[in-house]
Formats: sequence, structure tokens, C-alpha cells
Amino acid sequence: MPEGDALHRAARRLQVLVGQQLEVETPHPRAAVKQLAPRLDGKRLEGVEAIGKNLLLRFEGGLVLRSHLRMKGRWRVLARGDDVFGTPWLVLRGEQHTGVLWNGPVLELDRGVARRLGPDILAEPPAYDEMLARFRRVPDEREIGDALLDQRLVSGIGNVWKVESLWAERVSPWRPLGEVTDEELRAVLAAAHRLMRARLDGVPGTRHVYRRKGHMCPRCGTPIKSWPQGDGARMAYWCPQCQRGEDPPAA
Repeated sequence: MPEGDALHRAARRLQVLVGQQLEVETPHPRAAVKQLAPRLDGKRLEGVEAIGKNLLLRFEGGLVLRSHLRMKGRWRVLARGDDVFGTPWLVLRGEQHTGVLWNGPVLELDRGVARRLGPDILAEPPAYDEMLARFRRVPDEREIGDALLDQRLVSGIGNVWKVESLWAERVSPWRPLGEVTDEELRAVLAAAHRLMRARLDGVPGTRHVYRRKGHMCPRCGTPIKSWPQGDGARMAYWCPQCQRGEDPPAA
């Protein structure tokens, strides 16, 4: 699933269309039925920003188009004359470039969803105090690995960076929030910011535990474990030696 850093990269690429009146098409039938093109065609794109896993395109007249990529969505920016293959959900044609969205199941005029999101983990600087306050308002028994994916608490962190930031700070994904100190929680959030910012800026990196079940932990040599976590059954990966703490309920 595309995470917050992927949305920020898309927002950067789409900046070439800002300030222009765009030709807007919705070739995919599921997008066309939403009647977005008639409302947006010919309007000036005033801004593009990523908030968590959401991309917001602000058009003149106060119209805000929200894109969420779910599992397979992707944005590309092409030269205006390039062929657009397949059946994209959205095509934005500017003077010299074309923004294209494929496999974008969440594409709608925003109705305030963005205002209900937690602080963006990739903001500069991140609002760690507000994040901590939101985490402390949820039940103490909630596992930290599950809570990190709650976009109402902090937006932008997905399963990859949840796993890697917890490993970086030696915190088990299964520890209840009530047993995680503010200092530990802030350190995990800071690790997520650091890792995701590096990826956004093109710094090469290595995934130490994500999808590495059975491989040796690069820090201590213990085999990595995995187990589904939370209502969404997203797979957690962790080192049982470096990240000592609670075990998953049925592992």
C-alpha cells in the first residue's frame, strides 16, 4: 500500500500543474459517475498537498478533490503529448504536462475528511505534542503497533514504517500503550518521521524486519517473527529479542 512518503512524492510531481487552468477527464466509469470532470474542467488548480495518505488538489472556487490510493493506486506526471495508456481514473491536462491517476478508488470532492486526520508524520516540524495527546486519549490496552496505523492519531504511517520505526527503537508492536512511556512513543514517532523523510528525499535505505520472517535480525541475530495485528489483520514483524514485551494473543 502506498504510504505517506509516496503521496508527498506525488504532490511534488504535480506542482508543475499548479496555477494552470486544467482540462479534466475521468475515463474510468467508476470515476465518471461521480460527475467530477464537469465540475472541475477548465478550473485553475491552486494547490496540491499531501496530508497523511491523502492527496488534496485545491481548485478555484473552493473545490477540493481528495485522492486516496488504497492498495494499488498511483499518480504519474507525463509530458502533455505522451500517450495515456489503460483506463485511468483521472486525467489533468495542463499547458505542458499531464497528471494521471490509475487505480484510484477513493476520488471525491472532500467533505472534511482531511480535517479529521491526525497530524502528518512528514510535516516540518512534526507536531509531536499533539500526536502524543491523541495517543493518550485512546484506551491504555490498545497495542502500539495497531495504534500507529490509526490515521486519526497520526496520519501517513503505514505498515512498513510502523514495523521499521518500532524495530529502530526496540519497542514491541504488542506492548499496550499504557506500558509505553511518552519518551518511547515520541522516539518511535521521530523514527518514523526520519525514515520516511529519508525515503521521500531519495536516500537509499534498507528494510530491516518488514517481510523478513525467519531471517536473522541484523542487530542481534534472532529470527524475525510475524503475526497479524489489529482489526485489519495487518502483518506485524518484530525481533523477539530486541523488542521484548508482550506476545501476540494467539501466536
